[in-house]
Amino acid sequence: MSDTTAATRPLPPGVQEAELDDALAAFAEAIGADKVATDPDSLQDFQDPFQVPGDATNLPSAVVSPTSVEDVQAVVRIANQFRIPLWPISRGKNNGYGGAAPQVRGSVMLSFRNMNKVLEINEELGYAIVEPGVSWFDLHDAIEAGGHDLVASIVDIGWGGVVSNTLEHGLTYMPYSIDQAAHCGFEVVLPDGDLMRTGSGAMDDNPTWPLYKRGLGPTSTELFMQSNFGIVTKMGYWLMPKPEVYMPLWLRLWDDAQMPAVVDALRELMLAGTIDMRPQLSNTLCIASMLTARSDWYDGEGPVPDAIIETIGKELGIGRWMMRFALYGDEAIVDHNFAKLKARFLQIPGVELWGEKHAADAWETLPNPHERVQIGVPSLDLYKMAGWSGGEEGGHVDFSPVIPLTSQHAKAAQDLLSSMCAEAGLDYLGGMLPINARATTFINVIPFDTKNPAQVDKAYSVAKRMVAEAGKRGYGEYRAHLSFMDLAADQFGFNNHALRRFNETIKDTLDPNGVIAPGKSGIWGTRMRQAGFPQS
Repeated sequence: MSDTTAATRPLPPGVQEAELDDALAAFAEAIGADKVATDPDSLQDFQDPFQVPGDATNLPSAVVSPTSVEDVQAVVRIANQFRIPLWPISRGKNNGYGGAAPQVRGSVMLSFRNMNKVLEINEELGYAIVEPGVSWFDLHDAIEAGGHDLVASIVDIGWGGVVSNTLEHGLTYMPYSIDQAAHCGFEVVLPDGDLMRTGSGAMDDNPTWPLYKRGLGPTSTELFMQSNFGIVTKMGYWLMPKPEVYMPLWLRLWDDAQMPAVVDALRELMLAGTIDMRPQLSNTLCIASMLTARSDWYDGEGPVPDAIIETIGKELGIGRWMMRFALYGDEAIVDHNFAKLKARFLQIPGVELWGEKHAADAWETLPNPHERVQIGVPSLDLYKMAGWSGGEEGGHVDFSPVIPLTSQHAKAAQDLLSSMCAEAGLDYLGGMLPINARATTFINVIPFDTKNPAQVDKAYSVAKRMVAEAGKRGYGEYRAHLSFMDLAADQFGFNNHALRRFNETIKDTLDPNGVIAPGKSGIWGTRMRQAGFPQS
């Protein structure tokens, strides 16, 4: 364990330098000095990667890297003893929402990158059990290494964590992804260091723990998603049998005004079960950012002009909106559903629809990463989006409210977010990812060049204004950036913020010292509130 200087090390609220040193020494004694670090190189990864370089304020004081559940329990008990806030992270790659940075400056990071085992894959029942540091690459490789006839629903960029994405209500694409259906069974270290399993896992040797989401009495699993009530150390994740045929599909629109009509058709087809997965509908700049850089098209100030967006759409062949989606199953069923899709979507003037069927032996080598990701093959190819503005030093902040999956709400959200980006002089990278057949996240990726502090400030400022303006229209975020997590939580104000008061009651009961992820999702315990949090 190596030390930073007292002048540069952030301290947790209400904790003196000597107290922090004593806590770190206790961590080292309990789990091993090689698992505790305070040197700048080790801490570099644990901050918002999209802040202006050298300007980050959400900084940790140390990082602790457990390798077992017993390590986690020991760390949590010591944190209570010294009242040290812990900020657990799985992979720390949620960059558009703050990356691996802690909400409270001076927190000790609890990094699970060394707890990255796929503990079990069961082909007969179609599930895996994973540790919190398992990435999408890890899970895919374990499935392939075992020769299992299974696929996992994954995210666009394979370096993220299976557990962390699930706990954040993160979006994946295959049929089991609808409304976060894939997780089943959590093992949780509670804030006092006790160990609990949710659902059927509460019974010793119950084989349905990763098969049946409930148990006897209240279902507690969801309480540990987007919360700070405990630390998940194991999770069941359902895997899908490989279908006979996979048919990735593309829908293209050349007229921006036709997008709402596509949304209505999409809802109808999802409700009917013809589309049984999560499509991704994206505008020109959102798609272009995954293929090119802004500087390839425009170097001027302010948002990319509409005439240039039109040129981009034509030259890249992506139109004004494109939707990627897919069909899975027996070939006869895929053919039947594709005919239904054509009959409905092609009623809309100007819509183009195409796709190609593939058997299992072709999936890994499909040239298009969009088509690979919808059948569970991870890569880093789609990370290019982060460099739309600024190249390797580019970044983005994301605002993603949930809206009803109707043309009326899609147009309202589109008008609101695009106009706010334009007023701020920023590009509008927008799209929709249905959560289910009835609701969708309306994603707004706000890009910037981290070398341009004024542009960064504009991006974060407009994102915060979006939170408030969308809240006035009844649209709440499905996940929130660290910089406006409290503001996002504040929008859920029914009955004098009854939900917040409920969450605070649970927090104070389970975690009276407020050591687990203080401020996560706007949930602060009494101790932190008395210390002046949330801060303005």
